[in-house]
This record gives sequence, structure tokens and C-alpha cells, in this order.
Amino acid sequence: MLKKRLLTALIGIPLVLIAVWFNTPAPWFLILAALVAAIGVFEFYRITGVTECYALTGFGILWTAAFIIRPYYPQMELHLLLVAGVGLSLAMLVFLPKREGQFQRWAWMVGGALYIGWLLSYMVMMRLEPGTMAFPEAGRNFVYLALLATFGSDTVAYFLGKAIGRHKMAPSISPHKTWEGALGGIIGGMVVAWLFTLATPFQVALSWWQAVLLGLAVSVLGQVGDLAESLLKRNVGVKDSGAIMPGHGGILDRLDSVLFAGVAVYLWYVYMVV
Repeated sequence: MLKKRLLTALIGIPLVLIAVWFNTPAPWFLILAALVAAIGVFEFYRITGVTECYALTGFGILWTAAFIIRPYYPQMELHLLLVAGVGLSLAMLVFLPKREGQFQRWAWMVGGALYIGWLLSYMVMMRLEPGTMAFPEAGRNFVYLALLATFGSDTVAYFLGKAIGRHKMAPSISPHKTWEGALGGIIGGMVVAWLFTLATPFQVALSWWQAVLLGLAVSVLGQVGDLAESLLKRNVGVKDSGAIMPGHGGILDRLDSVLFAGVAVYLWYVYMVV
């Protein structure tokens, strides 16, 4: 299992980092984010039963994709996207032939699009931030911070939890998570975020203590996101959201922490940096 996890990480992480770096001649991060969101929301729909209705599944995937590409089209205002998605899907629901259980599937469809599409769109918006003369690649570097601080937090939490974890954090939701692992994850996230204050091409406009606080927020919210997805899987009775990533499970199993962390970093940048 550990070998599979490491091999998947060695392939997947460089792919993501390369996509973030090159935003021309094609918006590679947008393309990757849209693909990841489509697979992730399909996994969400599969485990919640939405895929039993092809029309709702297709609508939900398209709606999720619309959230992802919206930052590239400012005229596509968020409130209009929300109203159109809810209104059109409800209208479609009325005319679907199968009635039993359809409203419950519709609710899961809406939840999946908002959970994955809306939250992941903040990472896409972050990549488009222009930065300043002193930090011209602020958007790119803050995306790196969000991703790498999350990966660092998850990695330290996993290995430290396995090594010395004794006190269960949420046994009814995720039996293997411990307070020791969670604390290690917080330290890992803060250390990685602090590294982004060093004078390198990846430097961000943060003091060391701001970076440490942001790393704390990224780690805590990432772990909350992980627990939220674990609660979802426990409620629907599955172990993993999928099997596309050997040793890790599905796309959603790896995306859960990033969704929350990306929102935290974007809001920090908008309200504390710009």
C-alpha cells in the first residue's frame, strides 16, 4: 500500500505542479482542474446514487465544469450561475419519467456541484491573480503554497499518526486519524508555508508569521475537509470514492483537503495581501 501511495504521488504531484507553472500557450491548470473536478464529481455522484439518473449526472458534471471555467469569463456572474443551475435542474426534474427518489438525487447533484465545482474554482481564480511588480507571479506561487502546504500536512499527519498516534481524533468518522497525527500535520503545513517566504522564485508577499498562520489555516481546514469527506463515505457506506489512484483511492479522496485549503489561501490573499 505504501509503495503504491508513493508511486502515485511521484507521478501525480509533478504533473500538477507543471500544470500550475505553465499557463500559456494553453491554460493547463484550468484544463487539469476541469478534468479533476469532472472525475471527482462523478465519483461523488456514483457513491450517492445520482448516477442512477443519467440526466442529473450529466447536468451536474456540466454545472461543475461551469464553476471551474467561470473565472476566465467574468461576465458569468456567480449568482446567475447558481440561479440557472438550481432553476434549470429543478425544471428538468419535473419532466423526468422516473419519480421515486429523484428529489433526493437532485439534492445530491446540487451538493456535489457546489462542493467540488464551486470550492475548486477558488484555486483557478487564485492562479489568475496578476500579482504586483515585486511579486509578479503571486497567483501561481500562492497556488503552489496551497497545494504543497496541504500535501506536506497530509504527509506528516499520515506518517506521524502511524508512528506514534495513540489518541483517536474522530473514531466514529475516521478510525485511523489521531490527535498526534493532526498536530504533526499542522506543524508540517506551517513549515511548508514558511518556506514560501524565502528568497526564491516561489516567494510570496508574506512575513514569516503570516505564512505560519496561513499554513496553520491550510492544515486545519484541510483536515476538516478530509473528515467531511470521510463522513460522507461513512454515511453512504463506502471505503473509498474510487480506485483511479492506486494506494489513495479516488480523485475525491485526494481532493477533499485541497478544496478547503484553496478557499482559505484565496481569501487570505484577497483580504490580507492585496
